[in-house]
Amino acid sequence: MAYAVVRIRGSVGVRGSIADTLKMLRLHKVNHCVIIPNTETYNGMINKAKDFITYGEIDKDTLIKMILKRGRLSGNRRIDQETVKELMGMSVEELAEKIVNEEILLKDTPIKPVFRLHPPRKGHNKAGIKKSFTVGGALGYRGEKISELLKKMI
Repeated sequence: MAYAVVRIRGSVGVRGSIADTLKMLRLHKVNHCVIIPNTETYNGMINKAKDFITYGEIDKDTLIKMILKRGRLSGNRRIDQETVKELMGMSVEELAEKIVNEEILLKDTPIKPVFRLHPPRKGHNKAGIKKSFTVGGALGYRGEKISELLKKMI
């Protein structure tokens, strides 16, 4: 299952090693999202930056919405069903299924690997962006509930 990783906190006061990790994850700005495979290397990077990001397993339906609404090609061109069919030779649903099942990586497609999302409608959780999700905040591991956050941000 692929992870959706969203940067929640900004860059002020970030240690250099964590800033480098966020750059390697391509999370340069707040509310940017990347889809990464569940590998040991990426898990270590996520663990290092867990105080600045939130992450969880993305489902197929949410990924389809993200690709169609917030996905971009080079030159900031929008994506639609016909474009994906023409460039990839498959539908958006098939592409999303392969990305979720880690058969294909998003960075290997013509789609830009970073989704620039809006801030969440109705805001983050009650405890804010400085506390872990387990205690009511917005940071860290969310599991399947990452889809709820992404739907608020699309």
